[in-house]
Amino acid sequence: MAFYQYFNGEIFPVDSPLFKTNDLGLLRGYGLFDYFRTYNGIPFRWNDYWQRFENSARLLKLPLPVSQEETAKILADLHAMCGEQEVAFRFVLTGGYAPDSVNVVQPNFLIRTEALPQDNPAGRLKGIKVLPYEYVRDLPEIKTTNYMHMVLMADEMKRTQASDLLFYQNGEVSELTRSNVFIFRENKLITSDRNILNGITRRVVMELAAPYFEVETRTVSYEEVLSADEVFTTSTTKWVMPIVQIGDAAVGNGLAGKQTLFLQKLFEDMVADWGK
Repeated sequence: MAFYQYFNGEIFPVDSPLFKTNDLGLLRGYGLFDYFRTYNGIPFRWNDYWQRFENSARLLKLPLPVSQEETAKILADLHAMCGEQEVAFRFVLTGGYAPDSVNVVQPNFLIRTEALPQDNPAGRLKGIKVLPYEYVRDLPEIKTTNYMHMVLMADEMKRTQASDLLFYQNGEVSELTRSNVFIFRENKLITSDRNILNGITRRVVMELAAPYFEVETRTVSYEEVLSADEVFTTSTTKWVMPIVQIGDAAVGNGLAGKQTLFLQKLFEDMVADWGK
């Protein structure tokens, strides 16, 4: 398979070097990204992902060099060139080249096509372990390129066989490093509404859950999460992933919860039919 990437109006093989060394994304960490995928060859919730990307660019005061319509055409071309039915798209928008290493002149816009990440069917069935980590992301509404804390903790996660970090601060849970978090208390589904990235999978799961459960978006305390009946996380790559252990503490009975697995099945059925 051959993947390609779009960069500032041109298309290159995905392994081509593109950025100069005075890009603000490299010098100052001033950049954002987004990530989504196809199902049955059709981009999933394209309008939602574009709106989030557009909002992130607006909050970072980075003008978008192309429109949504123009970007959709680029995606179609990249998708056709790779010859694969299912692909992931990664958008990266940086502050661009800055002669003074500070001020934005013209952003750089990259779109990469990538192979889909390896699924984790065992995790979806058995659940995952996460480590509590006292931290709240700066500018959480923006999907910035700064994942420093996740990288710093990678060795510790590997050592403790944890899959991710659970962010909390002042007794309040926000999210995981790359995904949103939900809890079940009896028949009520609850998710954090502060200091989070507004995940598209999060939105979809709330839509799917609404006919079956009472859905609450509000502040969620760390103690609530530890005492919840069920906990799970959602993202483009995790889908609906049960969390069965937080640090040394088991969630509920330590097994993937029935209500979580019910929502997982609803999500799987929906994406199986996406675009048909």
